[in-house]
Amino acid sequence: MLERTTIEKPVTLGVISDTHGLLRPEALEALRGSDRILHAGDVGAPQILEALAQIAPVTAVRGNVDTEPWARALPETEVVEAGGVSVFILHSLGQLDLKPEAAGFRVVVYGHSHLPKIEEKNGVLYFNPGSAGPRRFNLPVSVGKLMIGAGKVRAELVELET
Repeated sequence: MLERTTIEKPVTLGVISDTHGLLRPEALEALRGSDRILHAGDVGAPQILEALAQIAPVTAVRGNVDTEPWARALPETEVVEAGGVSVFILHSLGQLDLKPEAAGFRVVVYGHSHLPKIEEKNGVLYFNPGSAGPRRFNLPVSVGKLMIGAGKVRAELVELET
C-alpha cells in the first residue's frame, strides 16, 4: 500500500502595520518576495494597500485611525491559513476577545503600539511588526516576516534604514 505524503511549500508572509498613510520605499523593498502581505491596521490611505498589492496579495484589518469611508470595507479581524498554520490578525492586542490557543490559532499578528515584538505564550506566537509609517518617539521603523513551513513558524523583524 502506498503512503501519501503532503509537501507544503514554505510560505513567507510579509507583515506591516501602522503606516498611517506613509509607505516608505524601504518597507516595500523589505516585503518583496512575500507570498502574501498582512497589514495589521492604521493603514491611513487606500493607496498603501494598492501599492502593497503590487508585491503580493494583501490581507488587511482596520485600525483606530482608519475612519474614512474607504476603510469601512476593512474588517476588524481577519484569519489567514498559510502552510498549515492559522494566523489571526487584529489591530490592537487589547481588543483580542478569544483564547487563540483554544481557537486553534498558532499566530496572532497585531499592531497599534508601534513597538515591535515577538513573544510566545501558550504555544501561540504573538507578533507585532512595529510601525512602518512615521517614526514615533524613539521606536524603530520596522516591518516583519513570518516564514511558515512544515507547520513551523519563524518570525523575523526587519528594521528599516530611514
